[in-house]
Amino acid sequence: MENWRKRYLRGRARKIKPRIRRRFARCKTTLMKIDYQAKTIRITLKQGEYLTISWRSTWFEHRVRGWTVGEVIIFDDRVVIPFKSSKEIYVKRVIGWDSNELSLDSYEPSIGFIHVDLKPLQSMKITYERKKAMAQRKGRRELYEKYVRRERNREKDFINKLSAGLRLLFPNTIHVFEDLDKEDLVSRKKRGKNRRKRNARTPWKRIHRRISEVALTAYVDPSNTSRECPRCGYVVETQEEQIFECPRCGLKMNRHKVASINIRRRYLEGKRRARMRGFPHNNEPEETMKVELWVGVTPSWRSSVIWIPMKWDPEGFEAKGRGLDIKQYQAQ
Repeated sequence: MENWRKRYLRGRARKIKPRIRRRFARCKTTLMKIDYQAKTIRITLKQGEYLTISWRSTWFEHRVRGWTVGEVIIFDDRVVIPFKSSKEIYVKRVIGWDSNELSLDSYEPSIGFIHVDLKPLQSMKITYERKKAMAQRKGRRELYEKYVRRERNREKDFINKLSAGLRLLFPNTIHVFEDLDKEDLVSRKKRGKNRRKRNARTPWKRIHRRISEVALTAYVDPSNTSRECPRCGYVVETQEEQIFECPRCGLKMNRHKVASINIRRRYLEGKRRARMRGFPHNNEPEETMKVELWVGVTPSWRSSVIWIPMKWDPEGFEAKGRGLDIKQYQAQ
């Protein structure tokens, strides 16, 4: 409620107060006493009243051996015990991701450009928007709620399989994303109705959050990522077309690819791991800029698909590749 009040006073929230859909309580670690030998957790509800939980003889007991317990979450019908483990990961590469309406575009010198196709996800969401609108016109609330559940489940399935495919394809990698503010993207003062609807349809935050659960992630400032030249640093005033053209050095490239290079460079500069003003760099040959790897999820929702690398077109036109399974690609 306090968060809603602050957003409402700033003009970023509606007057309708939020309602609690599912009641839950998150326990602080100071209110928990954990016995790892007995595999029990004692939670202090109030003075002299406790709740004891045990994970002994459970199906996941052997999987969480040696792990530590986080903040327990109590629902009306169940208790969720989060476990966490700490291990050292040797980072091999850093990939910068540009989040767009129909794709996720990234760049890494040893790989080249990476294109994640989000068109199947957008097609699914548009289809269910029409179905929900039809159910609302007919006044069928049960049918509308069924479509909402199906859309949510299929979106979750798509994101889970996409994040799993990226984790298998790029192990020991830091994925750098833009720190996007969804409220600015759907603001009535800054965006038109059609653009607000398209921005609200794309679940960037959910994709980023899911990838952060299975891989290392970082965030950078999204300002001018697609308007700054990665070669000379010149910032153009406006950038509406798909092709970025630098008036100073003459660079001509797809603006999504330009943004992915800038996102990666900002992270490296912020962490002081490298001093790379742009590209091509001394250790980044020009040939790496001509390879593009396509990643996506099959329409049948069965598995992730990786396309073989293809030549990059300087005019920004996309090429199509042949479908290839993740395991087959790694075996080669």
